[in-house]
Amino acid sequence: MPTLTKLFTMEEASEHNTKDDCWVVIDGKVYDVSSYLDEHPGGDDVLLGVTGQDATDEFEDAGHSKSARELMEKFFIGELDTTSSSIPELEIVKKAGKDIPQKLMEVTKQYWFVPVAAVGISVVLGFLYTRKK
Repeated sequence: MPTLTKLFTMEEASEHNTKDDCWVVIDGKVYDVSSYLDEHPGGDDVLLGVTGQDATDEFEDAGHSKSARELMEKFFIGELDTTSSSIPELEIVKKAGKDIPQKLMEVTKQYWFVPVAAVGISVVLGFLYTRKK
């Protein structure tokens, strides 16, 4: 029978970023490590530096032992909800994306003389170069 776990968004996890309320996300799982800060062998500042964010890379880079990984289960409170949109900037890009072709046409019409001038100068310089030979 599958175990049901609570789902948290990255936004929810990022709100828990103080010494009294410290959550970290590792491999899509959310851990409340508030009670473990004083016991952490690397010091509490290591955990506080990655609170409220995905700390998977930092955790793996530290080379934690099997017993450390087993100890993590004690602080497990839920999983990261990957179905929600955790990057609001994508919505902004989608909205701006509709106007990009129109803006490109406006800029092209406004600065048409730049490529024409470059071609004209190239033709004149080419003519002068061949004439000197």
